[in-house]
Amino acid sequence: MTRVPRLSAKLQGFGTTIFAEMTALAVETGAVNLGQGFPDTDGPPEVLEAARAAIAEGQNQYPPAIGVAPLRHAIAAHQHRFYGIELDPDTEVLVTAGATEAIAAAMFALLDSGDEVVVLEPMYDSYAASVAMAGGVLRPVLLEPPRYELDPDRLRRAITARTRVILLNTPHNPTGAVLDDEAMAEVARLAIEHDLIVVSDEVYEHITFDGRSHRPIATFDGMAERTVTISSGGKTFDTTGWKIGWCSGPRDLIAAVRTAKQFLTFAGGGPFQMGIAAGLSLPDEYFTGLANRLQDRRDRLVAGLTATGLEVYVPAGTYFVTADIRPLREDGDGVAFCRELPHRCGVVAIPNAVFYDPAHREDVRSLVRFAFCKRPELIDLAVERLASLTSMSPSP
Repeated sequence: MTRVPRLSAKLQGFGTTIFAEMTALAVETGAVNLGQGFPDTDGPPEVLEAARAAIAEGQNQYPPAIGVAPLRHAIAAHQHRFYGIELDPDTEVLVTAGATEAIAAAMFALLDSGDEVVVLEPMYDSYAASVAMAGGVLRPVLLEPPRYELDPDRLRRAITARTRVILLNTPHNPTGAVLDDEAMAEVARLAIEHDLIVVSDEVYEHITFDGRSHRPIATFDGMAERTVTISSGGKTFDTTGWKIGWCSGPRDLIAAVRTAKQFLTFAGGGPFQMGIAAGLSLPDEYFTGLANRLQDRRDRLVAGLTATGLEVYVPAGTYFVTADIRPLREDGDGVAFCRELPHRCGVVAIPNAVFYDPAHREDVRSLVRFAFCKRPELIDLAVERLASLTSMSPSP
């Protein structure tokens, strides 16, 4: 690894994210961007209009550090409506600059130097950086294709005397796995047995397919008092650029996260917070419609990728589908494949290797993640372009 001058030892190895690199390639080449997970349509009109109204009404200065009251109350009502979770919106809910800030603030608040964090691997790329900046140590638990199921024995072996936190993610990015009740119950059992805190990233909570549903870890016996639940409005309401997220949980844990968060962004996005508050109050039909719409787009992309000859792992949730690119590139170099793809056929994807610990990247080098949170016609265009690769020789 090349050392970056002046960069803290904690962040050596964390360069520019692959998302920035691939998005720049998409702009440069005019490629269809199936890399970064953002929709290409605006959110519900009720959500957009509530934000516009807040701007017009002059809600343009610093909001409260914990978030505006209408959003905190909407988050508490959402958790009760969908999961039966009771929250005090004044002490058990904290609004953040997206889920990414919530994750970082939780790590900064809860970890001391050398504390270990058990995390499902592959993992969203901010996890490792947040743990490193907090002085913690990652203990990955590998989820293997094609089903990406949690192995209880691997989870058990990852826990040591230094473990402080389980960083859980379901529905899972990048694999699209949705942990079932049996797996979640094992996470809960081990957290209680070892007196661990669970930080649960649930940003795709409303995006599950084929009759599956999401159940928060906080609803399992004994877990409400030891869980920080994280979500956001970006994925649910097609407003990823607003960066409105939140965490909720018992008062002592949320107070700890709030202590760290106040020295990160302090507060932000006041008018956008009002928009997300409106979104959380939308009828059930909106949330079921969101999942149905994205399931249709998943099926569209899966069919197209399969038709090109790729081995495709069908996701149970999220925005993403993973495919093995070896039928199109014999050496299975997913990073090189993704860097060449925009120039070769005008499509952007993300190599899954970037979501793994360096020790495991060679084993998954042929896996690539495609996002299907795009308009159907854009998915069709991407598939048409990818199909042209079947008649081309793999890159050397």
